[in-house]
Amino acid sequence: MTALLEVKNLGISFGGLRAVNNFEIQIEKEQLYGLIGPNGAGKTTIFNLLTGVYRPDNGKVLLDGKDITGKSTIEINKAGIARTFQNIRLFKDLTVLDNVKVGLHNNHHYNTVSGIFRLPRFRTVEKEMNEKAMELLKVFGLDGEADVQAANLPYGKQRKLEIARALATNPKLLLLDEPAAGMNPNETGELMDTIRFVRENFHMTILLIEHDMKLVSGI
Repeated sequence: MTALLEVKNLGISFGGLRAVNNFEIQIEKEQLYGLIGPNGAGKTTIFNLLTGVYRPDNGKVLLDGKDITGKSTIEINKAGIARTFQNIRLFKDLTVLDNVKVGLHNNHHYNTVSGIFRLPRFRTVEKEMNEKAMELLKVFGLDGEADVQAANLPYGKQRKLEIARALATNPKLLLLDEPAAGMNPNETGELMDTIRFVRENFHMTILLIEHDMKLVSGI
C-alpha cells in the first residue's frame, strides 16, 4: 500500500547553516505522528518545506504517490496538505464564520459575473459554504460565536478556529505546529479531545509538532 506521505532525503540550507539535513519520513493514512525535537532543531522548517513555504535544496516529497516537491503553497494545499502555525494566523478582522469560509473556497467555485451580480450560482454556493462552515464550527464548539470577530475570541478558541479553517480545505494530511502553545491546562485538555475527535470522525492523518508529550500520548 502506498504511503500517504513519503519524504526522501529532504534538505535545505540558509547561507552556511544546514537547517534540515536529509530528513526522511513515511506516513500512513489515518494515523497520528509526532515530530519531536528541541527548539531550533528544524521542525517548523520541515513543515515549511512540506507546504511550499520554502523550496528544498534536495530531496523529494510525495503525497499519495504524486511528486509535490517545490510546488507552491496553493498547489500543495489543493493537493491535500493543510497546516496550522505556531503563531496563530487568522483573518482577525473577519468573523469566525468567514474565517472558515475562506478555507472552503478551494472546493466551492463561482465565476466573477455570478459574484458581482449575485446570480443563482453565487447564492447556491454561498448557502452551501455557510452550511458546511457551520457544521465545522459545531465540531469545535464555535457555532455560537459564528458572527464574532476572530480577534475577539479567547486564545484557546482562536487555536480551534485555525484548525477548523484548515479542515475546511478538505485535506488528506493535517499538519499542526505546536497546537497547544500558550494554552492553559483546561484549554489543552479540550484541544486533545478535539484532535482525537477529528482524527476518528474525519479519518484524518495528522502530523504534529508538540513539546507536551502528555498531549501527544493522550491523542
